[in-house]
Amino acid sequence: MIFRIFATTLFIVIIVGSIWLGGQQREAAAPATVASTSTDLGYSARRAVLIETGPDGLPLYTVNAEVIRERSTNDVEFEQVQMSFRDQGGQIWKARADRGELGQQTGKVELTGDVHVDGLLPGSPEAADLSTQKLFVDRRADLISTDESVTLNWGGRQLTSHGMIAALTQRRLLLESGVHGIFSPP
Repeated sequence: MIFRIFATTLFIVIIVGSIWLGGQQREAAAPATVASTSTDLGYSARRAVLIETGPDGLPLYTVNAEVIRERSTNDVEFEQVQMSFRDQGGQIWKARADRGELGQQTGKVELTGDVHVDGLLPGSPEAADLSTQKLFVDRRADLISTDESVTLNWGGRQLTSHGMIAALTQRRLLLESGVHGIFSPP
C-alpha cells in the first residue's frame, strides 16, 4: 500500500513539475523580430506574363518576361522583356528589350537595353521598326518617348534623331533634335 501511495505521489509531482517548468520556459523565451530592409522582394517569377486590361476587357498591354521581380517600392522589374500594346485605333505594337521596369502607381513602362518597337505607322501599309537604348511607354497618356538616340526604319526609309515623342492618340511622331534621314527610291 505504501508503494501505491508513493507511486501516485511521484506521478503527481512529475506532472506538476512539468507544467511548472514548461510555463517558465515559455515566459523566458524572447520573441524573435525580423528586420525588413529596403531590398526585400515582393514576388518573383520566371517566364511570367503580366496583363493589364481596359474597361472593355481587352488587354491594354501584355508583358512577357523571362524574370519578373516586385521590389519593396511596388515597382516591377523585368528581364528579357517582350511587350505588346494597342493604341486607340486598335493597332497592335510589339516591343522587346533586355530589361524593363513598371511603376505600378504610374502605369509607365521603362524599357532599356536594345529596345525595338514594331508596328504599322498610321497611313502606312508597311511595318516600322523603332530602335533605341531606352524607351518609356505611358499607356495612360498613350505616349512613347525617349531622350536617347533613336532610329526609325520603315519601307526603305531610315530616320535618326536624338529624342522622340510618339503621341499614339493623336497619330503624331515628333523627332526632337539632330534629325537625319535616308529615303531610298521604290
